[in-house]
Amino acid sequence: MKNNKKLIIGFLAILLLTIVWITFSQRESGKFLSGSGSENQLTQLNGMTHPLQILQMRERNYPGSEIVIEDELSSQNNYKQYIASYRSDGLKIYAFLTIPQEDPPPSGWPVIVFNHGYIPPEDYQTQERYGAYVDVFARNGYVVFKPDYRGHGNSDGNPEGAYFSDAYTVDVLNAVSGVKKLKDVDANRIGMWGHSMGGSITLRSMVVSKDIKAGVIWAGVVGSYEDMMNRWQRRIPWRPSQRENMAHRPSRDDLIEQFGDFSTNPQFWKSIAPINFVADISGPIQLHHGLADESVPPEFSESLKAALEAASKTVEYYTYDGADHNISGASFNLAMQRSIEFFDRYLK
Repeated sequence: MKNNKKLIIGFLAILLLTIVWITFSQRESGKFLSGSGSENQLTQLNGMTHPLQILQMRERNYPGSEIVIEDELSSQNNYKQYIASYRSDGLKIYAFLTIPQEDPPPSGWPVIVFNHGYIPPEDYQTQERYGAYVDVFARNGYVVFKPDYRGHGNSDGNPEGAYFSDAYTVDVLNAVSGVKKLKDVDANRIGMWGHSMGGSITLRSMVVSKDIKAGVIWAGVVGSYEDMMNRWQRRIPWRPSQRENMAHRPSRDDLIEQFGDFSTNPQFWKSIAPINFVADISGPIQLHHGLADESVPPEFSESLKAALEAASKTVEYYTYDGADHNISGASFNLAMQRSIEFFDRYLK
């Protein structure tokens, strides 16, 4: 009889410890997703997952491939430039590559992965636009690698966008893995620069992967999805290009149909927003925004700055009176100088 009582007491103790452990684990999971534990558990129990969710992206592998030189272009100043390619999700992705001509440092060259902003995919060409930006980084002793993204230029695949699909970020993270394999590159000194849509890709990459040691974002789409859906009033209207429509670029309506809107399922929309995961960001961030930007509101950069500061992360934020979405004109040289100084500080 006594032995039976001991067995029952032991069983109850084990059951109690199991319940406590499950409760603690669920509570911690809820904290990580920046919301209430019960909502997160419901989302997970209902099988409502999406490849764009930050936790889902962290579970993926981004092996990249060897970088293949497709064409050597004429040398510029103190660097060589090439059309290159690599593999991402089985697709051949093209890129623009620059390599300094001097002897590399003992540990290898630092790298800047360069994420361009939105350009209609049918209009995109590897060497057009952003030439002045790339030139400054290349002349200052950086290997620069600018992926074209799938569906752009000669790259395989369909253009999918960056806000409601993980595709472009997958291409960029595979590019990071690829540049690590380049000769005379320091795999531990990789930074990332992004403009507009490319700023969104940069932020997402830096909360998914620990490989990016510093990031600079110009006029980035870096707010929450609530901001993007309810408060993003573009002064210049945007519509998907003909090619994107034909390829059925994923849209917010697709996600709303599947998961509900922000008011009915806020936890899902928080789970795909990089701004909610900045406590895990891989390095310091520098933000730039023109106050006359007609495409992306400066409030997006301000909200990211506030989130980074709340998480006790290193962040710098610069605004430019009268500057447009590209921070062109009189403000360009100052913004580039600050960007170079930031990368020099954290990558060199």
